[in-house]
Amino acid sequence: MSGLSLPIEGPIEGPIDGSGTATAVNVLAPNASPMTLDGTNTWVLGRGESVAVVDPGPDDPGHLSTVVSRLGGRNVEVILLTHGHEDHSGGARRFAEMVKSPVRALDRTHVLGEEGLEDGDALTAGGVEIRVIGTPGHSFDSLCFWLPEDGALLTGDTILGRGTTVIAPDGDLADYLRSLDRLRAMAELSEAESLLPGHGPILADPIGKLDEYITHRRQRLDQIRQAIRDGAKDAREIVEMVYAEVPRELWPAAEMSVAAQLNYLKKL
Repeated sequence: MSGLSLPIEGPIEGPIDGSGTATAVNVLAPNASPMTLDGTNTWVLGRGESVAVVDPGPDDPGHLSTVVSRLGGRNVEVILLTHGHEDHSGGARRFAEMVKSPVRALDRTHVLGEEGLEDGDALTAGGVEIRVIGTPGHSFDSLCFWLPEDGALLTGDTILGRGTTVIAPDGDLADYLRSLDRLRAMAELSEAESLLPGHGPILADPIGKLDEYITHRRQRLDQIRQAIRDGAKDAREIVEMVYAEVPRELWPAAEMSVAAQLNYLKKL
């Protein structure tokens, strides 16, 4: 389960393989799809002779070999996962064997080694300070990674470079809204300069994008309330009314998003 590019306002552009910041470089996985946009962004963090790798991506030997080649012989101190969905974590075990490195994640089922990750953790790998921010919502185990030196936030599927993200079956919309509010406050306090998403291009206006996401979610909830008042009886009928502009091949994912929103509204 990955992100979902449900259209919102903004330019359409793709990620650039090799783009990044002073300490983070993107290696784009070749798994493009309506759910993964142009593919999964694997992030290589560090300087000097060692690095950290965030989200090795799917279990694709070609992609994993490409990541290894981009390392240029540098040692991988640690592999970090933003969350456990296959397009981000599927290749983690194979990659860990290739580079002889532990895997750290919130969900212990994905951990290889003695240490997992928790909200509030701070670590240094590849000479880069990395702070862990718990952002449940898209999935129960979603994390973001703050790079203070770059003023950059790796967002996994919590924020996409294009469109919006789906609330997966293992996620929760109430948690997601709280996570967006937390990231918005953090971005302002820390004067964040960029968002490095798990799919799509780098975003240069963190506060603007977070405001857009928060506003969009509230608007969708209002639209769903109105659809129910207009007679929609189930998630499918709501999708037909609210997501009419979305390509039909994305309607099953839109239904998933609607189900999460209906569950949220029932608890209010």
